[in-house]
Amino acid sequence: MAALNVEGISSATFYRHSQLYLQPTVLSLWHTHQLELIHQLVLRSGEVVVGGDMRADSPGHCAKYGSYTMLEVRSNRIIDVQLVQSNEVGGSGRMEKEGLIRSLEFLESSGLSVDAIITDRHPQVQKYLRENKPSISHYYDVWHVAKGLSKKLESLGKERQCEAVREWAKSIVNHLYWSVASSSTGEEAVAKWVSVANHVQNVHQHDDWLFPACAHGDLDSDHRTKWLEPCTKACERLADIVTRKQLLADVAKLSRHQQTSAVEGFHSLILKFAPKNLIFSYRSMLCRLYLAALHFNENADRSQRVNAAGEPIFSLRFPKFKKGGYSVMPVKDAPTYKYVDELLQLLFTSVLQDPAHYQQLNTDIIVPPALCSDFQRPTLSALAVQSRFNRSSEP
Repeated sequence: MAALNVEGISSATFYRHSQLYLQPTVLSLWHTHQLELIHQLVLRSGEVVVGGDMRADSPGHCAKYGSYTMLEVRSNRIIDVQLVQSNEVGGSGRMEKEGLIRSLEFLESSGLSVDAIITDRHPQVQKYLRENKPSISHYYDVWHVAKGLSKKLESLGKERQCEAVREWAKSIVNHLYWSVASSSTGEEAVAKWVSVANHVQNVHQHDDWLFPACAHGDLDSDHRTKWLEPCTKACERLADIVTRKQLLADVAKLSRHQQTSAVEGFHSLILKFAPKNLIFSYRSMLCRLYLAALHFNENADRSQRVNAAGEPIFSLRFPKFKKGGYSVMPVKDAPTYKYVDELLQLLFTSVLQDPAHYQQLNTDIIVPPALCSDFQRPTLSALAVQSRFNRSSEP
């Protein structure tokens, strides 16, 4: 505040107040809120289906923190967030598996038994659940598979003699979603999925008894998309992509009812509380994640706005990745911030009155050593502090 000649607290004072009062307040409210959610899920009938995914704190492959989110898809609530530092597990590539393990262990220790989990296709996650949690049904999120498929179709459409694939790309991706949503088993989803290789050639009868014929009716003669000619490069290459062994195995495990799109929405929300272009301490990062979870859970069931005639309101968005394409999004009611009032009430009525009790929550958090602690630090006396232009001529 020196530039404005205004009195203000120093940064050291701010961080001290944050550590002594603000962080314990956030930790206390989140733990109370989390235990209430888990208690409700334990008493609720039916399966407990969760969606999990990791978010890195920085773009690229050298993240310091990885936050693993666990969302209960039926209630659409964040029930756990685990923060992992890369040097705890030997590298950022191992943080997702560790976050999953910690989250499952916490839920189990809290008395909540998970029946099914929906994740992306992370190999370490697949192996861990297959070998250590066979009682939990593991499904894949459709969006992650569709994203990879879209990239392959786009790349194929750029090749010579394969330009016609571009016109089919969106329909093929939509067919993947339909194949999964309209099937009762993984085998049926695979049968419907591979039928697209025939459909693009104007062949609508198939050899698989699980899906012997296309479900659409008669097609008009002026079909908008040009049919692919059999035995052409475009047709053969497209069939190779559609019938890849690994893709078929993934389609069989795609989730048919719930997805993890809400988890991706929560990760976008975290950017407002913990931007990726800023660096935070371990405790500060954890508290910001909890604040984002409190905000998300309070506003998870916002209603869609309606106009004067009572009709729902939608908006058009043009995401950059769609390259001119658009998305139709429902316009929701404005978010509320009741959790802020709860934080303030807890701070002034309890934390400031008995700070030692709440500060123990902050002290109990085990902070991993700094990343630079793995390196040997030389002493200043052992360094030759001199300019490169002032060195002797001797090698």
